Amino acid sequence: SESVEHAVMPDFTLTKPAIFARETSCDCRAPHEKLTIAQARRGTPVDRPVRVYADGIFDLFHSGHARALMQAKNLFPNTYLIVGVCSDELTHKYKGFTVMTEIERYEALRHCRYVDEVLRDAPWTLTPEFLEKHKIDFVAHDDIPYSSAGSEDVYKHIKEAGMFVPTQRTEGISTSELITRIVRDYDVYARRNLQRGYTAKELNVSYINEKKYRLQNQVDRMKEKVRTVEEKSKHFVYRVEEKSHDLIQKWEEKSREFIGNFLELFGPDGTWKQVFQERSGRMLSYALSPRESPCNSPPRELSPLRSPSPPSPPARWHNARPSPPNSPKGASASISSMSECDEDEK
Repeated sequence: SESVEHAVMPDFTLTKPAIFARETSCDCRAPHEKLTIAQARRGTPVDRPVRVYADGIFDLFHSGHARALMQAKNLFPNTYLIVGVCSDELTHKYKGFTVMTEIERYEALRHCRYVDEVLRDAPWTLTPEFLEKHKIDFVAHDDIPYSSAGSEDVYKHIKEAGMFVPTQRTEGISTSELITRIVRDYDVYARRNLQRGYTAKELNVSYINEKKYRLQNQVDRMKEKVRTVEEKSKHFVYRVEEKSHDLIQKWEEKSREFIGNFLELFGPDGTWKQVFQERSGRMLSYALSPRESPCNSPPRELSPLRSPSPPSPPARWHNARPSPPNSPKGASASISSMSECDEDEK
């Protein structure tokens, strides 16, 4: 089963860091004969790669360094790239103080994908003996004259020997540019590292500046909180406005619906007016023409136990003020009593 699994799954391995140069340096089996640029560009045998050398300080290793090494690696179809890194002693003597130590710079170069070999403590000036010892075919560097160590161009003799191959610099990025940014924004980076736990002594910051930076950090935190509150307030106001707009729109719709229903019920031609008119007409017609009392209703007999009440004195019918009827039946009774009085007078 292990053999089947091994056959199915490919064997992926990470690229190992570049090796450090040994004393022998070149292990080529074929005799190392001098090449011309034209020969190198046509291609060489696998066991005879074109050995290209690129040197530098490589402090604060950045993309400009990596692009220069990429160009050097791709100069020829079959290139073996050797990178020489100068030590701290030489660099501080001829160029200036570095941010990274030489060990850190060596390790940074080892992990660049274009580098095949790292040569530590590289010389400042390339001698014929050094080139012969490491079997170097060509030297890659940008074409700008590099004046140092009393020379107008340390690569002048390499160019005259036809062993120099130029590369292009990447504009806008360099070690000097990065250091300039740090110096320009010194206060910002000092405050940043104080906030991350570094002491004033480690940062070489005075007591007064330390207190000033810490106060500025507190002010910045307060500003950030204020900005956060403002953003939340804006979001809240926006949501309230959105809700208010929806409520107003719904209120307008309900108002129109209520007004329409009101006009339909109580308007000039509304349902309520028609109902009121119909009920008023029925009541008026009922009051003006009431139903007649039945003629064949039996007379009321007096009870023998009770004596009849004495008759009331006669009164003329036009002086009598009968009480207003409370109902159609009461109106009918008053009208019939009035007709009986008229008959008596006649």
